[in-house]
Amino acid sequence: MTATPGTAVPLTQAALDAHWMPFTANRQFKQAPRLIARAEGMNFWTPEGREVLDGIAGLWCVNAGHARPRIVEAIRAQASELDYAPPFNMAHPKSFELAERLVHIAPPGMNKVFYTNSGSEAVDTALKMALAYHRARGEGSRTRLIGRERGYHGVNFGGISVGGMVANRKMFGTLLGGVDHLRHTHDPRNLFSAGQPEHGADLADDLERLVALHDASTIAAVIVEPVAGSTGVLLPPKGYLERLRAICDRHGILLIFDEVITGFGRLGAPFAATKFGVTPDLMTLAKGLTNGCVPMGAVLAKQHIHDTFMTGPEHVIEFFHGYTYSGHPLACAAAIATLDTYAEEGLLTRGATMAEPFGAAARAMRELPNVVDVRTMGLVAGIELAPIDGQPGARAFKVFLDCWERGVLVRTTGDTVALSPPLIIEPDHIDRLFKTLTEAIRSAA
Repeated sequence: MTATPGTAVPLTQAALDAHWMPFTANRQFKQAPRLIARAEGMNFWTPEGREVLDGIAGLWCVNAGHARPRIVEAIRAQASELDYAPPFNMAHPKSFELAERLVHIAPPGMNKVFYTNSGSEAVDTALKMALAYHRARGEGSRTRLIGRERGYHGVNFGGISVGGMVANRKMFGTLLGGVDHLRHTHDPRNLFSAGQPEHGADLADDLERLVALHDASTIAAVIVEPVAGSTGVLLPPKGYLERLRAICDRHGILLIFDEVITGFGRLGAPFAATKFGVTPDLMTLAKGLTNGCVPMGAVLAKQHIHDTFMTGPEHVIEFFHGYTYSGHPLACAAAIATLDTYAEEGLLTRGATMAEPFGAAARAMRELPNVVDVRTMGLVAGIELAPIDGQPGARAFKVFLDCWERGVLVRTTGDTVALSPPLIIEPDHIDRLFKTLTEAIRSAA
C-alpha cells in the first residue's frame, strides 16, 4: 500500500505546551515530538511522509490494520444517519445487532453484553457487576476483590486497585478497600519458553491462601489477564488458568478475565478463553472490538449473572450503572464492520498461522546482547532486556527511540520491548520488524 504524504505543519510551542499527554515522558517528547499524520494497512506515516511499520497495532488495538475501507465507510454512513441515541431507557438497532454478533463468537454461556467506552470502564463495570451480583443473591458480605501482582486493568480507581503495577498505583492513595493480590506468574524457571511455560500452575493455589486469610464468604471476584500484556507479556503456565477456575468454583467466587488485549485474535483464537479452554464468569473487552477506530468497551456475562438482577417490579432499573456513550451508534457501526472484516479475512484465527514465523523470529533474539528472556504466543511477544544499572527502563526506551528513527514502532514497558502487530502481518513485515529491532538492541548494548 502507498500513501501520499501530507503537508508537514510545524507545531507551535503554545500547542506543545497546551497538551498534557497520557503515559508519556512529556518533557522528553516535547523536545523532539514523534508525530503520526496518517495510517494505512501495516504502516503509519509522519507529517513529512516518512513510513513507519506499526509493530504494536496502534496500542494493541488495530488488529485488522489501519484505514480498512469497510470500517471507514460504516463510520461515515452511521454519522450521517444517526449520530447519537440515548442509551438509558432508549436504544438503537445496531446495539442489539452487535450484541448478538459478540455472543455468537464468545465462549459458550457468555451470552449477555453490557457496553462501555474503554477497557478501563469495562473493568470497573465488571467489578461492580460482581459486587452487585453477590448482594442480589443474598451474599452481601462478598465485597473483597482479588487482583494479581503485575496486573494491568486500566486506570480507573477500580482497575488500579486490583491492578498490580506499582507506578500506576503509588501516587493515588489507598484506593479501594478490601483488595488483595495473587502472586504474579513470572517464574525464572520458564525463561525462553516457547508458548505456555511448564512451571507455575501451582501459583494459582495462592488463591487458596487468600481464602484462608480472608474467608471465601468475603470474596466477590478474582480478576486476571489470561496473558498479561502491559506488564511485559507474561504467559500463563500450563494448567494455571484451569486451576484458578476450579478454585473459584469451589468457593463460589466469580472469575473475571480481562481480555482487552487478548480479545479478537491476538493469540490465534477469538479470545484467550477460547484458546485456553477456560471460561470465566465475566469478560472485559475493548481495543480490537472496533479495530481502535471508535472508543468502545464491553463486558460479557453469563446468563445466570444477568438473571440474578432481573427481579422486583419490571419498571425499576435492575443495575444502576451505565455511561452516556454506552453502545454509541458510531462505535456499534465500527464494531459490526470490524467483525465483518475479521470474518471475511479469517483474522480471528490467522494469528495461529503466523505464530510460528513470528515466534521463531522473536526467539532468535535470545543471542543478542542484554536479552534476558523472550516470551511469545500467537502474535504477541515480549523481549526482556537487562536494565542499565541505576536506570531502570532506560535501555528499552533507547531501543524504542532507535526503532522509531529506523522506521518501526514498538512499545516498551519497563525494560521489556512488547510487540503486537496487526493480524494482517506478512512474512516480509516480520523480517523488517525483527531486523530493525535487532539493530536497535545491538546499538543499545
